[in-house]
Amino acid sequence: MKTLKKIIIAIFIVPIISLTVLGDEILDLYKHLHANPELSWQEYKTSDLLAEKMEELGFSVTKGFAKTGVVSIYKNGKGPVLMIRADMDGLPVQEKTGLKYASKVRSLYTDKSEVYVMHACGHDVHMAVAIGTAKELLRNKNKWAGTLMVIFQPAEERGQGSARMLEEGLFEKFPRPDYNLALHVGSTLPAGTVAYHKGYAMANVDMADITIFGVGGHGAYPHTAKDPIVLASKIVLALQTIVSREIDPLNPAVVTVGSIHGGFKHNIISDEVKLQLTLRSYTDEVREKIISKIERIIRGEAISMGISEDKMPTLKLRDEYTPALYNTPEFVDIVIKHIKDSIGENNVFEVPPVMGGEDFGRFGRVEPKIPTFLFWIGGPSLLDWEKSEKGEISIPGNHSPLFAPDPEPTLKTGVSAMTAAAIGVFNEPR
Repeated sequence: MKTLKKIIIAIFIVPIISLTVLGDEILDLYKHLHANPELSWQEYKTSDLLAEKMEELGFSVTKGFAKTGVVSIYKNGKGPVLMIRADMDGLPVQEKTGLKYASKVRSLYTDKSEVYVMHACGHDVHMAVAIGTAKELLRNKNKWAGTLMVIFQPAEERGQGSARMLEEGLFEKFPRPDYNLALHVGSTLPAGTVAYHKGYAMANVDMADITIFGVGGHGAYPHTAKDPIVLASKIVLALQTIVSREIDPLNPAVVTVGSIHGGFKHNIISDEVKLQLTLRSYTDEVREKIISKIERIIRGEAISMGISEDKMPTLKLRDEYTPALYNTPEFVDIVIKHIKDSIGENNVFEVPPVMGGEDFGRFGRVEPKIPTFLFWIGGPSLLDWEKSEKGEISIPGNHSPLFAPDPEPTLKTGVSAMTAAAIGVFNEPR
């Protein structure tokens, strides 16, 4: 109750924050982006619009970097290089918010099927905040010196966009950042608030496919076959012992089997079963342990059932790997100090880490490592958040077809926090 009271008091402070940049233009931009989402690697119209906005502000803009990415540079005298990153892609989700500016977009997915598309993870907020922050920083360019680098990244939802930007020379063809900043809107705190975590804040995310082979046969004569469904069942259960019995309890880890497919008729023993897994961890050491233990388990269980060497199960990791996000503690302290000064200390909360993924963390892993920080901003209206605290409603989370941040306070807080953070970082003694 103490925390709830703290938030309620704080939220009443937020509307008095005045940002001249945040007028109808940024709100309209947000609504346009929300109504016109594009899937990963298809962000052509989105990137064209963002590039146009940045050029109007006087940035040097490179379009089509890493296919659909945008890199914007503004040099304002001698000083550090600060990179602010916003992601652009939407999700294959059919929107059900009922908003006047709801997405009705349909597009071709990776398998060529037609799907609805929605900004169900708030990337529309991130882009609008980045534009608003750029405008506010230029309006106040007498208050800072250095190089501002604003990038709009493709394919975050696929975990691939940051990797491709780095592979194509982001930090070689453009100024190498001294600091990396980003934000993400969420639903666990109300609009008007900022949340953060020092150190590992988001997880390594791997998507893994296991193919289990057997010897097919008639269901009435199982002794003549090698049943891959039985083998798959043993493997699924054995996989659960990795986290519970083989990983240090102080090191968070997740092994989830999200899909199992095998067989096609009641009385036929199939010859193949497929499992789809998601693997989560924070450290590279734990990630490698999980993968090696999966390989050991699937082989060991197959041997125990007499599967021949040429039919051993296979493990394939998809290229949609997202590395863990590590928020550099010293950099977090600097940024949070300035955010608290901007939106009020009572509006800023230190929160636990999460097991979700965010490929922004990859930008901080380039050697020599760059101080990196992603913070969260609240999205739900205060009224909805209060109702959810009382158990009256459930607030839709990210990736839900009902995900709908309260636009004005969310955008105001994002622009205010990011602008304050940027000016503070530019002026921090080095």
